[in-house]
Amino acid sequence: MFPNSWRQGILLAILALAFFLPFLGVRYMRNLDAPRVLRHIVLYKFKESTTAAQIAEVVEAFQGLPSKIPGVVGFEHGTNISPEGKSEGFTHSFLVTFPDETARDGYLVHPAHDAFVAIVRERREKVIVLDYWSGP
Repeated sequence: MFPNSWRQGILLAILALAFFLPFLGVRYMRNLDAPRVLRHIVLYKFKESTTAAQIAEVVEAFQGLPSKIPGVVGFEHGTNISPEGKSEGFTHSFLVTFPDETARDGYLVHPAHDAFVAIVRERREKVIVLDYWSGP
């Protein structure tokens, strides 16, 4: 077997990990070390007359924006799966991340963004756009 001092060292290390891991986890979950970024959320409720193929075209067009517009540092999208029943008909969510307001402002006036808006404008019933700063 191992000498007592060796076992005591291992026990001390395990106790230290058990004590500090929750703090490390909270730090990670809260993402305190992440840089502050600007999040741009777009939610769509489509007209009942909009077909699945037309919605797919909107999604594909939105997905293409990050490669066409400089300053986009993150992009996610998805459809509503909430069981709460509070979506009020909004089905599609898009999250675009920018390092700062200058990048976001450039995105909003970029010709590729204008072309995307031309595609979605007649297909949406409603749109909600929210921007917020994330990070510490």
